[in-house]
Amino acid sequence: MESTDGTKVSDPRTPPGRRERVGAGGDPVLPGPFDDPPGDGTDVVLDCGWGRLVFGQTFAHPSDVADVLRSEAAGSRDICIYLRDPHVLVSRLPDELFIDPSLTYRLDLANVQQDADAAAGLRIRELRDDADGHAVNRIYARNGMLTAPVDVLVANSATKHFLHLVAESRTGEIVGTITGVDHVAVFDDPESGSSLWCLTVDPNNAPPGTGKTLLLELAARLAERGRRFVDLSVLAENEGAIRLYERLGFERTPTLCVKRKNPINQRLFLPKMPDGYDELNPYARIIADEAMRRGIRVEVTDPAWAELRLSNGGRTVLTRESLSELTSAIAMSRCDDKRVTRRVFEDAGLTVPRGRTATGDDDDAAFMSSVGSVVVKPARGEQGAGITVGVSAPDSLATAVALARRYCADVLIEEMCRGEDLRVLLIDHEVVAAAIRRPASVLGDGRRSITELIERQSQRRAAATGGESRIPTDDLTRETVREAGFAMDDVLPEGAVLAVRRTANLHTGGTIHDVTSRLHPGIAAACVTASRALGIPVTGLDLLVRSCDQPEHVFIEANERPGLANHEPQPTAERFIDLLFPGTSAAHRLWTPAGVPAE
Repeated sequence: MESTDGTKVSDPRTPPGRRERVGAGGDPVLPGPFDDPPGDGTDVVLDCGWGRLVFGQTFAHPSDVADVLRSEAAGSRDICIYLRDPHVLVSRLPDELFIDPSLTYRLDLANVQQDADAAAGLRIRELRDDADGHAVNRIYARNGMLTAPVDVLVANSATKHFLHLVAESRTGEIVGTITGVDHVAVFDDPESGSSLWCLTVDPNNAPPGTGKTLLLELAARLAERGRRFVDLSVLAENEGAIRLYERLGFERTPTLCVKRKNPINQRLFLPKMPDGYDELNPYARIIADEAMRRGIRVEVTDPAWAELRLSNGGRTVLTRESLSELTSAIAMSRCDDKRVTRRVFEDAGLTVPRGRTATGDDDDAAFMSSVGSVVVKPARGEQGAGITVGVSAPDSLATAVALARRYCADVLIEEMCRGEDLRVLLIDHEVVAAAIRRPASVLGDGRRSITELIERQSQRRAAATGGESRIPTDDLTRETVREAGFAMDDVLPEGAVLAVRRTANLHTGGTIHDVTSRLHPGIAAACVTASRALGIPVTGLDLLVRSCDQPEHVFIEANERPGLANHEPQPTAERFIDLLFPGTSAAHRLWTPAGVPAE
């Protein structure tokens, strides 16, 4: 949108009861920087091309400032300055906004004097055409700054709101630039102030003193207009620039700037990566990343154990991946022992496979005979270790029980139920994600042996999961291949798909496929019942289903430490941090239309 004088007004919102203006193209334009100020001086947003200046003192309600900053265009950088109590706004929206780590300096224009060290041979003039705009953008780019549309730069320079100056060398080359904003022209500022932005010079061709010359010329021109002062914002780490400003008579003011958290500003608001961060596995790192994004302090207390200490607002929570202090020892023990998990589910009226604790006698074989094939698993354990699927012969049963006892003295024998392996993730007793898990498989190419195919697929899975998923070439893999009618040295025909593991565990090369949007509501409701029965705030429930969009299901087990990273792009880390620090969630940062923070 564009006003009749060419000044860009970026904010497209027109709140009820707020007066509109119409630009040259017929589009409605909000009150803002017009040749004739709107009178009430409210909600002034000025488009500078590289982003917008939001004059906070012209806004009646901080919620409106938040709305403007939320509408920031991709690839731009908006700056809100002069907002009253900016820390209050940021405290309400800590994962969206931040206080810019810059200092604000003010120069009293009544005391401006020319400097004998100003660069000689420079012509300081106003930016006037596209060629100047392109030259300014080249200087911006060389200094790592955002560029601006040339038409915006030229149009802005033609108004009395901007005083956009360039430094021209004897050869006619543009070697420096500075932008001044006249607050009186923009919104009839009662303080008769102004500000300067984007002071920068060509690092290769500008003579010494170019920046100082531009600054003093801008100050002189603003003084001629009768302005009382000019403000600037400078990063606190830019000590060289600060020394220059202080030598020229600038003095610190308590003014703060507010910006929106975006990729461009990331360096300014993200904390330094904590020690041990690079050693974290993907399941802990996704939590650390989300916490730091919200301004929550992260300490890596044990990287090998994936343990973090998260702190915010006087609250501290220890986590090990998705297991936190909020999970009680009782809830954890209910998940840890699969026999207890079964009892809890049965007592809650949920469907589980028939099963028994192995006794190592004829009763085990009799149970297997009554149900057909069985699954043998350690009563306690994780990541699929020690599990044998599809046992149907007495000798195989004894072998499977012996294998399971390597991991736990107590062994569970369960009826083998057919179906797809479904993992449902619940946080705070709400379904956040659901995924079908499939056993590791390889695709034949007609050239490589099954062993080679497994090794290549294992490398790909490890690379995709940060080393968390690999296909072991153990006895279970060899037996699975043998049962399919192959030997490990056989060449798999081109296009043939061969499952090389019986279980879909991700740590043994299984793959995961998101089905959250397709999950049957009956399954979702049963999972909520299961999480409440366990009394656990975060859990990954494993079920066998005919299809994820059909109601038939049977519960297999519950995991007290599910991998949140396995369910991207579902918002698993976001919901986990919401649980730990509810005050940082979006639901706790609502604003009423009147601009009063919701309690």
